[in-house]
Amino acid sequence: MTVVDAHHHLWNLSVRDQDWITGPELAPLRRDFTMRDLEPEARAAGVTRTVLVQTVTVPEETPEFLALADAHDLIAGVVGWTDLTRPDIADDLARLRELPGGRYLKGIRHQVQGEPDPDWLLRPDVHRGLAAVADAGLVYDLVVVPHQLPACVKAAASLPGLTFVLDHLGKPPVASGALEPWASGLRALAALPNTVAKLSGLVTEADLASWTVEDLRPYADVALEAFGPGRLMYGSDWPVSTLGATYGDILRSTRRLTDPHDHAQIFTTTATRVYGL
Repeated sequence: MTVVDAHHHLWNLSVRDQDWITGPELAPLRRDFTMRDLEPEARAAGVTRTVLVQTVTVPEETPEFLALADAHDLIAGVVGWTDLTRPDIADDLARLRELPGGRYLKGIRHQVQGEPDPDWLLRPDVHRGLAAVADAGLVYDLVVVPHQLPACVKAAASLPGLTFVLDHLGKPPVASGALEPWASGLRALAALPNTVAKLSGLVTEADLASWTVEDLRPYADVALEAFGPGRLMYGSDWPVSTLGATYGDILRSTRRLTDPHDHAQIFTTTATRVYGL
């Protein structure tokens, strides 16, 4: 079975700092993570296609990622960044498509989790930008925390022609074991047909030193019930996930969290369809 890793990152600190990597807990990430590191890990795990996702909100990163996709068969799609509030966002998206590797641009993402306004997605200028993403035939990745899920629901309801992809299941509080209000927010988002989600990033929301698959299971079960396997996709969240697990560990744990009958959808067809890989 072809396995698609629908969510990973790359960075080279000599090219650009990752200013979000701060504090002792994230110190292991303060080094380069490149295709030279990823490719052997992915091949060993049976991953044959990936989606490379933005990490910083600077315009230079997306063209670099598109060029990487053009140069490496493993990368089948890129979720990049552009300023959604730009009046000329449609032109900017067209420009990205014309760059080397531009055909690999599949979606756009912004670090909404870092926005102090919980309703940032509902701002008129942001709404206009999201509409331009839809008009360009791209999807929009949501990287949010639980209290921002209600705004995600309203944004997705107001733009039925745009597919919203929820990264990391909205970052549930795995370490605490709490389900609410995260679960209610996730179910409300899943009730909209233009939404999908990634089974990714759960380990880094757990206790990094002692997590088990059973710690993750209640959150995966809620997502499976809400979205169904046809609207869920696997993502490693490498290299952020290396804080608590190896690349292979993440894949194996996700297999254990899901029914083998659903694996073709979760590990292959959902990402292939949603991102047009």
